[in-house]
Amino acid sequence: MTTKLKPAHARKRTSIGSRRNPEAEAAVLAAARELISEKGYAGFSVDEVARRAGAGKTTIYRWYPTKADLFIAIYTTERSTFVPVPDTGNLVEELVQYTTSLWRFWASHPAGAALRGLIAEAQGTADALSALRDRFLPDRTADVRRMLTHAAARGELRPEEVDDKVALWVGFSWFKLLVGELHQEDTIHSVMMQIAGISSHSQP
Repeated sequence: MTTKLKPAHARKRTSIGSRRNPEAEAAVLAAARELISEKGYAGFSVDEVARRAGAGKTTIYRWYPTKADLFIAIYTTERSTFVPVPDTGNLVEELVQYTTSLWRFWASHPAGAALRGLIAEAQGTADALSALRDRFLPDRTADVRRMLTHAAARGELRPEEVDDKVALWVGFSWFKLLVGELHQEDTIHSVMMQIAGISSHSQP
């Protein structure tokens, strides 16, 4: 007896029960990266991400309850690949190398636009502000904090200075990101010297 084949249907990207479908998640993040690069924060919408990814809005919101969550996901997927953490034993050298790599990553990758979007979203909603302050910042400043902590252990600075110096580094780097001055890499060295507590007059 001949079995009648059912007509083929277009594949739909769906979640696998309570688990995420890796193909669907990759499509969502690719669509989100593309959209934030093209349209920026003002033109970013979950509706358009869903349309481009061929995914349901309900699924996206289940994985990423807020825009902030989606911006964080865009940012973190490739950052570790593009921004190595130096270990030279010299704080200024480490901060300069790390900050230069990070600025180039922000300037050339959708992550830079995603971070600007996250900062903007955090000014308008409490959930986004909480995500930025409590989840994003501790994780994303861990590398700089580690460099400063190791420098304190070497005697290059006092341990109680670490928190303030992390804040100074974030403030300087985010300022350059937000005002579109990531190309001004020549400013990095002198500011990293100030953060490290080294006067330019003490250099040979």
